[in-house]
Amino acid sequence: SGETSFGGCLAFDPLEYKQPVLVSGTDGVGTKSEIAFELGKYDTIGIDLVAANVDDIAAQGAKPLFFLDYVAVGIMDPDVMEQIVRGVTQGCLLAEVPLIGGEMSDHRGLIEPGHFDLSGTAVGVVERSKIRPQNVSDGDVIIGIDSPNIRANGFTLVRDIFVGKNAKAPRDLNSPAFKGADISLGDALIEPSVIYSSTMQKIYLDEQAGDILEGVHACAHITGGGIVNNVSRILPSNLDAQITRGTWEIPEIFNEIAREGNVAPSEMEKVFNLGIGYAIVANESSVAKIEEIIATSGRKSYRIGKIASGTGKVHLSDK
Repeated sequence: SGETSFGGCLAFDPLEYKQPVLVSGTDGVGTKSEIAFELGKYDTIGIDLVAANVDDIAAQGAKPLFFLDYVAVGIMDPDVMEQIVRGVTQGCLLAEVPLIGGEMSDHRGLIEPGHFDLSGTAVGVVERSKIRPQNVSDGDVIIGIDSPNIRANGFTLVRDIFVGKNAKAPRDLNSPAFKGADISLGDALIEPSVIYSSTMQKIYLDEQAGDILEGVHACAHITGGGIVNNVSRILPSNLDAQITRGTWEIPEIFNEIAREGNVAPSEMEKVFNLGIGYAIVANESSVAKIEEIIATSGRKSYRIGKIASGTGKVHLSDK
């Protein structure tokens, strides 16, 4: 890899694939950047940026090839820029993807001093025959991988509740995140996203080695829209996903948001992932191996539901 005067370059061996397909994704960190501004802490928001992009393309089976970032600021502050880029670099190391270029743009007059907008693009590659979803079947198990924090979704609602003049339940970001918490609310909100792509690559690698081969039928990155809206994107029109509440742990920060903001459970399920950052649909014989790989990667997994005949919808029910 390398950078020319006008663009980043990366060479990869297409002969590793019979029919290589490039998969791209572009996304930002949204209003979580405002929490970074309020705290004056900018060194983790780049991890959120990388996660938002590489985890999207991993859901289609792609291995990330390279990453690009873009930051627009009100007034260029070298220290803030260094912290942001440090976070992006750390995210790329966690995702095992090279950062081959980026852009910083001074938008004074359009963006208030101290504020910024951060976005990025990931490009990956997948064998055409391995693109997901595929072969989702009646009786498949839905495995959820834990998300211990909010990641980078739902922060417009979070800020409406806790931050600003018109906040419903204004809070000092240095106060405890919730009763009995050993971290502050600010630290709980700015905690960086889990990056799932590297775990998914281990699962796909085992697949190629023949261990679970065609076992993984579909994956969903649980972002804005929650479990229902994201899992529905990978369902064929003749199958439903039956997901059971109470089969996984909901981090306490979500309960605090619901309590303080008086947010209805149905709204919480639409806005947040509520503790499940990634969902894998797999045949039952592959589940134990997938769970083993997830555990080895340092994450928790839960069997949160099953695939059944239906009309392409996701149903949430109580245990």
